[in-house]
Amino acid sequence: MTEALTIARRDPARVMRLKRLGSLHQCRLSFMRILTRQIARDRWSFSRTVFDIDENGVGRAVYSATGPERTYSLVAFAHDLPAEKRSDRVIAEAWDATFTLFDGVPTDSDLDRLAANVPLQEAGRVSETELSLSRANRSVRLWEHVVDALAAGRQPEAERIADVGYLMRTTAVYGSGKFGAADRAKIAARPEMHVPFQAEMLSVYLTRTFVRDLVQHMAHAKGGVKSVTLDPSIARQLGIGNSTGLGMAPYIVNHPVLFNNWIMVREEAIARVRAVKRAREEEVRDFRTILKRAEMSLRNWRSKHEIQIEKLSRLYRDLTVLNAEIADCDFNQPYPWNRLMDWAERTLSEEGEELLASLILEPHAALVDGLADCMADDRDETFRIDGTMHVADLRDLIEDNFSWALDLDWDAQANCGRAWYVSEEKLEPRLGERFEEPIEPYEQPLAPARDAAAAHCTLADWDTEQTVADFLLQHPEHRHTVRRAQLSRHAPYGEIRDNTIAADVLPIDMLRAKLSFFGATHFDPRSDRWVRICMFAGAPYPEELSEENADQWVYPESAP
Repeated sequence: MTEALTIARRDPARVMRLKRLGSLHQCRLSFMRILTRQIARDRWSFSRTVFDIDENGVGRAVYSATGPERTYSLVAFAHDLPAEKRSDRVIAEAWDATFTLFDGVPTDSDLDRLAANVPLQEAGRVSETELSLSRANRSVRLWEHVVDALAAGRQPEAERIADVGYLMRTTAVYGSGKFGAADRAKIAARPEMHVPFQAEMLSVYLTRTFVRDLVQHMAHAKGGVKSVTLDPSIARQLGIGNSTGLGMAPYIVNHPVLFNNWIMVREEAIARVRAVKRAREEEVRDFRTILKRAEMSLRNWRSKHEIQIEKLSRLYRDLTVLNAEIADCDFNQPYPWNRLMDWAERTLSEEGEELLASLILEPHAALVDGLADCMADDRDETFRIDGTMHVADLRDLIEDNFSWALDLDWDAQANCGRAWYVSEEKLEPRLGERFEEPIEPYEQPLAPARDAAAAHCTLADWDTEQTVADFLLQHPEHRHTVRRAQLSRHAPYGEIRDNTIAADVLPIDMLRAKLSFFGATHFDPRSDRWVRICMFAGAPYPEELSEENADQWVYPESAP
């Protein structure tokens, strides 16, 4: 009798390299898909309770989503934005549309209060009844094309829809206490909000519905009786774009336990599937189908950035090799998913390997989906420093997590060429050139590897039996490193195993890692520090959503 194969989660030293994190793809555990599955399973209802928009596309609207216990409402404000004020930069002060996700159903007085604040975004203030604050701009050329086409009684050109993928793109979706909005603690215990970023994902999902309704409203205002509505199959191809910059990168450094939970849950899911001894016929069939559908989406992935162009070139080569391997693969052999992943590790690039890791999860909902409940960070006690720990144990933890960094010359410009700081103008994270700009006095603690090396060097002179409390009384500057080292006992995937201040660091790798867990697709870097993505493209709209279509909408069923 053959013994069951035990598959361990992949080594953090391999998984947590920036190049690999910058190659992650969405999967069953992405927050958008968790949201739509939950909405369909719990039979949420949706209504548009307000749509007071004039013929110029200016006004307000309210979209309510009601679950088993409570209602959430997107309050949307549409604006007439002059072309000269349209900007995707965070320093913009006006937008085509602004939004908040309201906890409950807003009254008329709530709407008046929000109308005075939400359009101002950072310059306004919201309250604890608001769960998020966001804004969006039109993709002007596609917007005008769609309005003109519908007004004239015809559908927009499929090629132009596929080329852009969205009618509006958000430039920020703020939550968790920003600008007076409710803190995460207010909603964390709610079943529908326990998974991270569910409020923000719901806001974007409802925003997408508002954008569809708004473009149809403006087409009707222009074309009158000869206008037509957007074909549902075309509407589903449209997502919500997003422009994301450096503000997102420090998040995963500053939240090591939360980020660990995301990565560890994904790694646990991969390990569970690899440990499946026999693949059922329907699982193999579903995998082959999803691979074909994923390839259709990937072939439509466009980018003008040289880094992403090269990654896509490798990914397309990987797809050719993967398809050949799948065609010859004998899924009747024991542990077929593990053998396939072993082959990928030897054969494919990080892009291809991580794509395959996501795809093998698709036929295994029963093994994977329940892990979503483990992705939040609910353990406040892990943040407390254990002062009774011996210096010897602290040194071991630092060596386990940062062995690669301890021998680097941290005075060499190649190893510390960048510095993270916060801009005075918008209080947003920035990454500057340490030796070219006077920014070092304002540096933020976003170089855990360098700080760990410094702490390890200081610890060398300490008796191994002395306590952490003794050490920190004399060296409080190492407090944050000690905390991170101790957190690693519970969060083995919490540390990036690369240098976040190196002269050649690519912040877009950190952006993509986080955005992949959101469920983003078609990453399009515009520099090494900001990226455009698309969210909810392919998803059914609220009136179409069912348990049958609530999940694998991210993979197109036919070429656009």
